[in-house]
Amino acid sequence: MTRDDALKQLGHIARERAFDRHVGSDRLIQAGLDALIAGVESPSLAMLAGLLRSEEPDAPALFDQVLEELGLLFHPPAGPRAAKLAMARWIAGQIADGTLDPSTGTYLIWADVASDLGYPEELEPLVHCALNLDGWEESWGVSLEELNREAVEAAKLFLNKPSAAEAGN
Repeated sequence: MTRDDALKQLGHIARERAFDRHVGSDRLIQAGLDALIAGVESPSLAMLAGLLRSEEPDAPALFDQVLEELGLLFHPPAGPRAAKLAMARWIAGQIADGTLDPSTGTYLIWADVASDLGYPEELEPLVHCALNLDGWEESWGVSLEELNREAVEAAKLFLNKPSAAEAGN
């Protein structure tokens, strides 16, 4: 793992936690160890990476301290709607860059974002892709690969539209 990969992993976990996704202490410690081995420097990183099993409850606070020292601490936008849409953008970004399976990503947007927001129009193409991928049958005459490509395109289109905050709404 390169230094850039380790920093990207730390940033990814920071967003997972900011969007209330469960991240176990073991994963926080492993990310710290990966970063340390990759040459990332932070005053608290060695402490995080060296936590023993009995010290796992200390991992979340130390992880946040490491993020702060590295300038990677992430806070979602204020307000539940803005935070949910930011989460959708984060997930769509992972679909678009290939780090998240389109089926998994669109399902997360459908189940964890769109449903909570009452299925807003801007998420409709991604929800449509999620439903197609979730219910796909070979008899449909369209390949699963094509549906995945459509989901990636929908994610890219969503990312290319300005968010409500950027549009001044």
